[in-house]
Amino acid sequence: MEGDAPGFQAALRATGTNNNAIVTQRGSLSELTSWMDIGVAQTIMTDPRIARDSSGAPLASCEIVIIASKPKKTDNQPTNITMRGVTPEAFKARNGIKLIEGRRFSPGLFEVIVGKRIADRVNGLNIGDVVKVQRKEFKVVGLFTADGSSFESEMWGDYNAMGPAVGRNGGCESLTVRLTNPGMLAAFDKDLRANPQMQVQADSERTYYENQAGGIAMALKILAGFVGLVMGIGAVFGAMNTMYAIVAQRTREIGTLRALGFSRFSILVSFVMESVLLALLGGILGCLLAVPMNGFTAGTGQTQSFSELAFAFKITPGIVLVGLIFAVLMGIVGGLLPAFRASRMPITNALREA
Repeated sequence: MEGDAPGFQAALRATGTNNNAIVTQRGSLSELTSWMDIGVAQTIMTDPRIARDSSGAPLASCEIVIIASKPKKTDNQPTNITMRGVTPEAFKARNGIKLIEGRRFSPGLFEVIVGKRIADRVNGLNIGDVVKVQRKEFKVVGLFTADGSSFESEMWGDYNAMGPAVGRNGGCESLTVRLTNPGMLAAFDKDLRANPQMQVQADSERTYYENQAGGIAMALKILAGFVGLVMGIGAVFGAMNTMYAIVAQRTREIGTLRALGFSRFSILVSFVMESVLLALLGGILGCLLAVPMNGFTAGTGQTQSFSELAFAFKITPGIVLVGLIFAVLMGIVGGLLPAFRASRMPITNALREA
């Protein structure tokens, strides 16, 4: 659970770039609830703050977003998958989209490319398979990666083919644009909002997709914290029982040390340090056992897009450090009472019991 929330957040945080803005209908919570007329999108694309490619065409992609259903490989239960109709400019405006198998979809044809992570989790998304949406069949022709972003949980097809096929003519759910300067985003958004004929808003693409997590990331953190607390309490009692047994077995050693002049504080510190060392070794072992889970793909459908989001568990250095600190604290708490008992043991009683 420790690596669950960071991996979920990383998938969304890695979606998009800081140079890109995403324009959606004002007040919409996700692309699924957004819509703008194609005329509005084309007007926005004439803005001089939008970057151009070498031919002078705006780096902007008017996109439609629909939902397809496919069974998961784990339990064969249906899950929703985001299906995105994109223009050729989408591959220019966005960074990190890499075709790893097959080919890109052909303009005008009912073909799609599929994100590698969702293809690994869902049946029927291999090259050559067919995805049926509203009685139209889209053939899978390629697999792609997107630097671990949420785009790897999507299927992409041609905007001009997908729109008429699913009844989304004359507009798009979102417009992704590359800005010449990311610092212009606030002014760009303000100008769009000031136009009463548009009723649209602009957000940073990266921020927009990160916010799609809603409360899921926080819920995962709370759940991970609760599980960690319960396991921590169990670890404290385990450490306490172990240290009480060690103290009972070292009665003669404790009496001898006290007879040689070692103070009660020295005895207490020595047993606490031993408890901390044992807990730290246990923490290191636990981290090593967790390492194979790094990169393991999981998924959730509880996002504002109502579709499956595949993400990888992340075992980061920060998580490892927190785990080791937690183990040390458990060692201190669990070893303190047994160490105090050992330090308060009278010399004569210790030697007699030995």
